[in-house]
Amino acid sequence: MKNLRNWAGNYTFSASELHVPASVEEIQEIVAHSRQIKVLGTRHSFNGIADSTEKLISLEKLNQVIAIDPVNHRDTVEAGIRYGELCQYLNGYGYAIHNLASLPHITIAGAIATATHGSGDANGNLATIVHSLEMVKADGDVVVLSRDDQGGDFAGAVVGLGGLGIVTKLTLDLVPAFQMTQHVYDNLPLAQLETHFDDIFSSAYSVSLFADWTNASFNQVWVKRKLTDTTVDTTALQAEPEFYGAVLADVPRHPVPGYTGENCSQQLGVPGPWHERLAHFRMDFTPSAGEELQSEYFVSRADAYEALCALDRIREHISPLLFVSEVRTIAEDDLWMSPCYGQKSVAFHFTWKPDWEAVRHVLPLIEKQLEPFHARPHWGKLFTMPPARLAELYQKLPDFQQLLHHYDPQGKFRNAFLHTYIMGDC
Repeated sequence: MKNLRNWAGNYTFSASELHVPASVEEIQEIVAHSRQIKVLGTRHSFNGIADSTEKLISLEKLNQVIAIDPVNHRDTVEAGIRYGELCQYLNGYGYAIHNLASLPHITIAGAIATATHGSGDANGNLATIVHSLEMVKADGDVVVLSRDDQGGDFAGAVVGLGGLGIVTKLTLDLVPAFQMTQHVYDNLPLAQLETHFDDIFSSAYSVSLFADWTNASFNQVWVKRKLTDTTVDTTALQAEPEFYGAVLADVPRHPVPGYTGENCSQQLGVPGPWHERLAHFRMDFTPSAGEELQSEYFVSRADAYEALCALDRIREHISPLLFVSEVRTIAEDDLWMSPCYGQKSVAFHFTWKPDWEAVRHVLPLIEKQLEPFHARPHWGKLFTMPPARLAELYQKLPDFQQLLHHYDPQGKFRNAFLHTYIMGDC
């Protein structure tokens, strides 16, 4: 195996072997006879969180829906299935999941392990709908952890950062399928958020703000509304011409300035199924800008406006390196290593041009501006925050360290990233 790179092309994996098993039994055998091993999803991480010095396992062949439970409204799936594939299946049976990330291309297990998220005041990250998970431990045995096991390891294991074992199956809580519309507005002044932050983000099921940080405003507002019934009243689909000073777009938009909207989910208020509106990009098209770098930081919702103003003060450093930045809200959760643990959160996402030398110099500036707001970085994206600072931000980190030792005492699933930022072995 040579020159295996991540999705964006900025990271080259160091593992010498790549295995693509077709069954849990094969995974057990490989794990039991390995010294170092990690799971590879769709390679959408931008750092070394998924790397290994010896072996990688891809779950691309474990990508099936196992069973829908119509009584408890749950679905059990193999961990390698991608959201785009799962969502089409669920919608056909009248079900949905509560939210989606920007991209439908990513795997269920990878997104959950890093607390990847969508947007919405009442919507937790994608890991919050996990009811149970099946995992192959370091000794090759299989364990099942469930939310029903009160006081157990579940809350620490869901956002497991790939350090506890190889997740092979997940059971997810479902909701009834629903229809949505999406409208985009242009040019929302940052100042509007000082007094209307809650109004803006609670105005729809999911709201995203996009900025290029060339000035104190947001280029676009993406407003995704849930329709209340299956009978569509066309008058209810008509959007207001203005939204807190932003103007309704009359043609489809792409979040990245200069790109056409054809790769994006349907806009202009056309009603459609939930899975064709919640994600920003269509499954069959290149997502985002393609070759890019990404960073993301989470702050408490109560601090969001002040934190945005702090970023605005250094926008001349940010904008030259940026494709686009996105602001989203995420609900509070109880998952130990989630950036939204214990707080209603707002995420500041940065999609960077592929120039790491320049980006790595601007990230410390961003982190310094956000330090008073105790910003937590996304685990799978780029940051320069020192491990000691990261440890201060996660009150359950000592418990998670104990969990890692319990399930993997020899560190078979640990790597340089986890040793540095989780175990403190830097």
